[in-house]
Amino acid sequence: MSIYEEIEIEDLDYDASTQIYTYPCPCGDKFSISLEELWDGEDIATCPSCTLRIMIIFEEEDLPELLESDDEGEGDEKEPSEGGDADKSKDDNDKKEKDKSAGEEEKKEDDDDELAKSTQKKLSV
Repeated sequence: MSIYEEIEIEDLDYDASTQIYTYPCPCGDKFSISLEELWDGEDIATCPSCTLRIMIIFEEEDLPELLESDDEGEGDEKEPSEGGDADKSKDDNDKKEKDKSAGEEEKKEDDDDELAKSTQKKLSV
């Protein structure tokens, strides 16, 4: 694993709302690493557009507190039900696709049966 560059965490841009650190990549995209990954001891940020990686130099005690809003207080907010609706909608779409595929399979089987009957009829004549 080769590292393009070692970068001090102070040189990265931090978005507190997404808890993501970013740094410009020479390819034009951005290296990114999440605060959670840093807290888990990960120190390599990757670029999604190329194969370059950078090593982040940091001390864990200097990191911002990790917000765990995804796991806490969801029952009190309306967003989880919206997320649940989105999941339900996705499940409904998946079911429709399966039903459509099953219907196409049945139609194909029916067409195959008709072809077999037609061929058998021609052979018997």
